[in-house]
Parts: sequence; C-alpha cells; structure tokens
Amino acid sequence: MTACRILAVNPGSTSTKVALFDGETPIFNETISHSKEELCVYQTVQDQLPMRRQVVLDCLEKHHVALETVDVFVGRGGGLLPTEGGVYLADELLTAHAARGMRGEHPAQLASQICRDFSLRYGKRAYIVNPPDTDEFDDIARITGVKGYYRESHVHALNQKEIALRFCKARGLTYGQVNLIVCHLGGGISVTSHRRGRMVDSNDIMKGSGPMTPTRAGDMPYLHIVDMAFSGQYTKESLTAKLNKDAGLLGHFGTEDAREILSRIEEGDAQAKLVFDAMLYQVAKYIGAMAVALKGEYEAVILTGGLSRSVYITDKIREYAGWLGDFVVMAGEFEMEALAAAALRAEQGTEPVKHYTGRSVFAGLEEKS
Repeated sequence: MTACRILAVNPGSTSTKVALFDGETPIFNETISHSKEELCVYQTVQDQLPMRRQVVLDCLEKHHVALETVDVFVGRGGGLLPTEGGVYLADELLTAHAARGMRGEHPAQLASQICRDFSLRYGKRAYIVNPPDTDEFDDIARITGVKGYYRESHVHALNQKEIALRFCKARGLTYGQVNLIVCHLGGGISVTSHRRGRMVDSNDIMKGSGPMTPTRAGDMPYLHIVDMAFSGQYTKESLTAKLNKDAGLLGHFGTEDAREILSRIEEGDAQAKLVFDAMLYQVAKYIGAMAVALKGEYEAVILTGGLSRSVYITDKIREYAGWLGDFVVMAGEFEMEALAAAALRAEQGTEPVKHYTGRSVFAGLEEKS
C-alpha cells in the first residue's frame, strides 16, 4: 500500500490534541491548551465545535500542512450510545448522535464531527476508535443491589486497548485470544479485565467507582454521600463536582500533582504518605478484583498511564499485588498513536470497519427476559 497520511484529533476537557502521521510514524504531535476563560464563553460542549475545528486548522497551518494532502481522518469519538469497541466509520448517524451527546456532554464528541467535516470536504474517509462509550461488559458485571440501576462501562478504552495490543505484539500473542488486566493510572484511574479482546469488567471512571484518584473520591460508603446530599451544603451540581473534580489528592492536599505529593513524602510528610499510599492500596485491591473476574487466568497485569512513570507508584502497587502474577509497566499514554494505528489497520483491511447502529448494546436486563 502507498504511504498513508493520517490526521488524528482528540479534544479533551482543557486541550485539543492534534497529530499527523505518515502511517504509524509521527510527523508532529501537539497539545493545544484551553484556559477556563476561553471555554467559559460556551454554554455547551457542542457550541465549541467551530472553535475546536479552527484550532485544528491553525495547527496544520503552523506546521505547513495542507488539509487536502491528508489521506484519512481519525478522532477519539464520544457522545454515543454504548457500543462495542473497534474502528467505526464516522458517518451521518454517528456524528448526529455525537452532536446530541447521547450519554452526556464531553469534548470527545467533537472529534468525529471535525473529522467527518474534513472528510466530506476532501472526499476522504473518517473514523473513530474505541470511544469512551465502549461497552463490552459481561451482564454479571452490571448488576447492583438496586433493581433497575446497573454498573456502566466508562473506561480509558482507547489507551487500554492500544496498550493491550502493544503488549501482545511484543510477546507474539493475539489480543483476541488472551486475558489481561490493564491498569490505567493518570488523572483518572481504570482497572479493567480484558478477556479475549473484550473489556468485560472495570470500575466506572465517570459515575464514580474504583480507587481514589488525583481528583475523584472513588469508592466510599454510600450513606456518607446521602448525608452530604441532604446536609443543605450542596446542590446536585456542587456535590457532583465535589466528588468528581475536587476530591482525591486535590481534596486532601489542594493539589492533584502526584509529583508534588511524592516530593512531600520524600521530605518526611507522614500524612502525604498515608493518603498517597491509600490510593495505591485501593488500586491494588481493584487489580485483585479484576483477577477474580478472570478467574485467575490471565497473561499479565499491565500498568500504564502517566502515573506509571513513577517507580514509587509501580513498586508500591507491586508490594500489595505483585503476587498475583507477571507485572509489566508500559508507562505513558498512547492515544494519538492508537488512533493512527487503528486508522491504518482499517485502511489496510487488517481490522474490520464497523458501522454505528444507534442502538445501545445494553438496554437493561428486563428486556432480555
């Protein structure tokens, strides 16, 4: 196949990532930050679409890249109903659902719309890859103790799948034939059971389960939350922000920067060590839970994400959970590389391109009876 120039787009809460690849070889990979002042003028995420699209165009102009020279466009995706993982064509239905934010707003929903706009303009293809809406849970993992309320799949799907594929390639394995536990350690933390190419169980990084994180409360007794909700101190919005954005390390220490907390630990701050180690202890407990989900049968536990660059962090998790099997550190995030690699596989025909149906893969167990 001739050379394939791929433009990858990944809008986040406070940044837009833009990267250009020649096949899987990066030409540039840039992160454009957005201030709160810049974003607060938009009432909704969807209102940001023209601005985010212009950011991409400005980035290409800066690097002297003409849009018409791009062969394929690929974005992170988002705003969809629950769907299985894979590479999806960014078609009319998919982008219409993304524009509506079918499961709540997130900047990732803008990626498919930007890519489809470019693709229509220049007659090229546009894809999304393993969006945040990826849901491959086993039904048994969905059940809660309250009828009609289910555990949902909100996972770092893009990076987790890419790390799993890279691990398997390095070991001569096939992702769809092995089991893995992948632990993404970053601003959010997701610990996930991968069984033969499917993410069958994990904690919910959006609605609040799993380990404490740099900014999130994680698991806590629900009656404490009931007490907070009826204390008169919070609205629904402020309590949601308290638990999801202002808790964790930030709530304890006024900073979410793990490097700063580690510096405090090195200086002998006992409270910093206790809280930070508690977060890692909780990560280790979830690794144990995911080992149970796989019935103890898996190739390795993989630690990835930005926090896995810290030897203190990876060693502490191993201290608690290392006895569970082979621990492998694959530090960093590879979202842009994952987008390009998947788009290339789709173009080469080595991975099937899926079509978004607009139907949720899970609509409640009652409908199955």
